[in-house]
Amino acid sequence: MSTTEIVSLKQLGDKDLVTERFFLVKDKTYGVGKNGRSFLSLLAGDRTGQIDCRVWDNVEELNSLFEIGDFVKIKGAVQIYNQRKQLVVHKLENVNALGLERSDYLVEQKNLDTNGLFSELHQYIQKIQSSYIKQLCLDCTSDSEIKNLILNSPAAKSIHHAERGGLLNHIVSICKLMDFIGSHYADLNKDLLYFGAIFHDLGKIWELEINKNNQITYTEKGQLLGHMYLSCELVEKRSQKILGFPEDLRMILKHIILGHHGKIEYGSPKLPMFPEAFIVAQIDELDSKIDQVMNFVKIERQSGENWSRYHENLERYFYIQDLKGKWL
Repeated sequence: MSTTEIVSLKQLGDKDLVTERFFLVKDKTYGVGKNGRSFLSLLAGDRTGQIDCRVWDNVEELNSLFEIGDFVKIKGAVQIYNQRKQLVVHKLENVNALGLERSDYLVEQKNLDTNGLFSELHQYIQKIQSSYIKQLCLDCTSDSEIKNLILNSPAAKSIHHAERGGLLNHIVSICKLMDFIGSHYADLNKDLLYFGAIFHDLGKIWELEINKNNQITYTEKGQLLGHMYLSCELVEKRSQKILGFPEDLRMILKHIILGHHGKIEYGSPKLPMFPEAFIVAQIDELDSKIDQVMNFVKIERQSGENWSRYHENLERYFYIQDLKGKWL
């Protein structure tokens, strides 16, 4: 099958030819095989799906031609390896200069209702009993600059909730979980759980930005200071303006932020040292991991295979068949 016409990548079979087809490079890895031979492993995609690619010849030369996020034109042939399709690349060119539209090479992205999510966020803020914590949350979210950034900020560069409005989606998702957990475990301070949900990553509104190419990048402030410091700085500045704000509460709130990565090796300067801080760290990781897995599986289903590629961070393959409602 020649694929000069736009044939879905899922329809490609063993020995099918791909002739001068444009792709967006989603991932790229340089490796050396057991035989000492270098190779390139690519994940290339368009609106019809994605496919694993391998470059075995002229590796050094081709590796220098493109990076992740570039557009390339590929000529090659499909083969089946370990029960998965892969495209063996015979020829590759960088075609960024053609001015291709990135949106034409992406499977439909999440369409988040950020205004609706922001309204949900305020519903949870209204549940906070502590006048000090509630006022802090209201003062920050009613600030026009902060609100605009919250509505548009991603929660991460690539791993989880990595899209416009992703941070707000992550915050509201954790608020929902904290609403249940705070009721289920009655000895907890539910206000601290809500605070942790809202503020643990709030510094990311200044740490990350989406550039004109719709790519998520770190700001200079984000690189130099990081979102935990920026979140703590926000708490310090805003709480100082609230009359009578307790100093010990300010310390507790900052500790929740500083401990929310859970472990020193994960980037937290302090381990979470009381139950509410511990729970914020655990639920943050849970929500992040679930979004990471669900996005990975959704993307991998574009291949039409039963099993995913190996997930480096989670160190496993995933069975990617849709099981929702399967046995009703």
